[in-house]
Amino acid sequence: MIPILFAMPGNEAFALHLDRAMSCEVGQMDMRRFPDGETYVRLLSPVRERDVIFVCTLDRPDEKMMALYLAARTARELGARRIGLIAPYLAYMRQDARFQEGEGVTSAHFASFVSDFCDWLVTVDPHLHRHHRLNEIYSIPTKAVRAAPHIGEWIAANVEQPVIVGPDAESEQWAAKVAKSVGCPYAVLNKVRKGDSDVEVFAPENSAWQGGTPVLVDDIASTAHTMIAAADKLKTAGLPPPVCIAVHPIFAGNAYEELSAAGVARVVSCNTIAHPSNGIDISEEVAVAAVELMAILPIEL
Repeated sequence: MIPILFAMPGNEAFALHLDRAMSCEVGQMDMRRFPDGETYVRLLSPVRERDVIFVCTLDRPDEKMMALYLAARTARELGARRIGLIAPYLAYMRQDARFQEGEGVTSAHFASFVSDFCDWLVTVDPHLHRHHRLNEIYSIPTKAVRAAPHIGEWIAANVEQPVIVGPDAESEQWAAKVAKSVGCPYAVLNKVRKGDSDVEVFAPENSAWQGGTPVLVDDIASTAHTMIAAADKLKTAGLPPPVCIAVHPIFAGNAYEELSAAGVARVVSCNTIAHPSNGIDISEEVAVAAVELMAILPIEL
């Protein structure tokens, strides 16, 4: 039987993209909150002896994880043979070390939690820093789809004489990959973080961007303060307003409005999180990764 795909609340649009890219059935379920805040889950489509895929991007994960956990456990209880998770944005990857006494390495704790109720995972550009691969913390098979080629295609079609700019040292991996896919130069700014919402950006001397259109590229746009500071620094250097591209458009609070008002030419994101800025579709690559994982996994894990 073909796999059955369930979209967790808020993931319906991405699930429809996946449905067009892979052979599967879109399942129906009933999910709501009881008056006391507990979650009710009922799978309306049969799952016995079927591969079940849940689509749930994990921005604001604490609001979503209990419902996802209960849905996956219900599918298992009802006889699903394998449970897969497509999480275009994967949460809890930043705390990958113990930075202060008393902290936990929560990226590993979260990975253990997900690995307990899912058999495989597909995500897009997870925030890997001290962990180099997902299998260092996840005990289930995983695939990480790369957004850089799709971002590169969008830039090549929409930006004249692009120069890719990474807003900080951590973004260099994204900037380099995107620049390579476009065939254009790139530069990386220097950032000093003074707090969660306080950053200062410095532009090194670099002739690569002279005469080009700066394209700020980063994996996660959360508060957007890094991109705002970078855009201001580029403006001070006399460069044209930058195009800003984020793989994962979290845009907490008023971040998107503040970035849009910061003198940038345009804000574009991949559709890993549903947002008005979505302009780069990565669903086909995600579907391919899911199909490849299911093809190589044994029936019983």
